[in-house]
Amino acid sequence: MTTYNVNFDESTSVLTIGFGEPANNDQIVKDAVAGIKQIKEQLHGAVLKVNGAASLPVGFALSAELAHVVKAIAVFDPKLKQYVVAVTHDPSYSIGALID
Repeated sequence: MTTYNVNFDESTSVLTIGFGEPANNDQIVKDAVAGIKQIKEQLHGAVLKVNGAASLPVGFALSAELAHVVKAIAVFDPKLKQYVVAVTHDPSYSIGALID
């Protein structure tokens, strides 16, 4: 059973996420983190762009899992049609910066 989908496109540094089979957050969080662990090695040093649906618990779990692996995490904002930097360890990217 896959309750959460995680796909990484290395050419664009886009992590596409989204819900799979219906379940409660206690299971979805576990599946989301398991999906990230499978692709974590590909993410080292990237400026990660995240696009897709996530519950609040999943968002926190993914952030905790990825924050010290990548340079920065930017999340897509459909209203702005850009990615907003939400986590950064790289002085080149500031919190709230917009990325295409």
